[in-house]
Amino acid sequence: MPKLAAFPKAFMKALCKDGTMTVREWIELAVKLDIDGLEWYAGFLEMSDERNWKKFRRIVEDHGKTIPMMCCSPDFTHPDIEFRKKEIEKQRRWIDMTYELGGSYCRVLSGQRRPELSEELGVTLAVDCIRKCLSYAGKRNVTLILENHYKDDFWQYPEFAQKMELFCQIVERLDHPFFGVNFDPSNTWLAGEDPMELLRLISNRVVTMHASDRYLKEGTIEDLRKDETGAEGYSNRLSHGEIGKGLNDYDAIFTELKRVGFDGWISIEDGVEGMDQLERSVSFLRKKIAKYW
Repeated sequence: MPKLAAFPKAFMKALCKDGTMTVREWIELAVKLDIDGLEWYAGFLEMSDERNWKKFRRIVEDHGKTIPMMCCSPDFTHPDIEFRKKEIEKQRRWIDMTYELGGSYCRVLSGQRRPELSEELGVTLAVDCIRKCLSYAGKRNVTLILENHYKDDFWQYPEFAQKMELFCQIVERLDHPFFGVNFDPSNTWLAGEDPMELLRLISNRVVTMHASDRYLKEGTIEDLRKDETGAEGYSNRLSHGEIGKGLNDYDAIFTELKRVGFDGWISIEDGVEGMDQLERSVSFLRKKIAKYW
């Protein structure tokens, strides 16, 4: 049966930029939820000190929870080879971080969709960089998970492999026992595509999932396209909604995942309107998991 984790989507600026929330404060909030673990983010300010890695693991485990997944955002499509080498080293450090926290899954991305980047070169660069991280991950029993992503909170451009055609090309070229997919249905809507179409193409490669729901507060997907390039982070038009009340069909999603024998971690990206909202999303997912598993 899948297990549930939570991600601090509402507190990214506080944890990663201005330091107005400590990691311990987030832990104390999250462990009160009916979840099994906490998805971590490599960019928490306090994670720069490696002495904190084991300390935070101990705090979480003392509450009877685990840290199964690491969320990080390597940028492997940069045209400069020295930049990419540094990104590979950063990814390896994040793998070490995942291992020290007791986790089994560490995210990878393709990189940013820079205007001058061709599709062929972008796929080649992303695959090459991820391959250079896989053996390192395997030695630590950590699986690298490629997410069908939209845009990192602190990136200027959207994800290179946002469209399913490019995403699937990268997945198909990476056949390795320590590689899998982190499926996020909401991100597919933002690509102007159907999440179920993508899921049916890659469901047998999915090892983890981000549970989220999205909606546009104003305008259209076309308006969003105009906003998403050249500015850091997400457009103000976009909102993470309460799970079960947005665009995603979780009955269809869980039917397909059950069909292929999925029993991995589902991490919740929600709570932007408060912990009560996050608690309702946990309850929704618990009921759906019980129905399908």
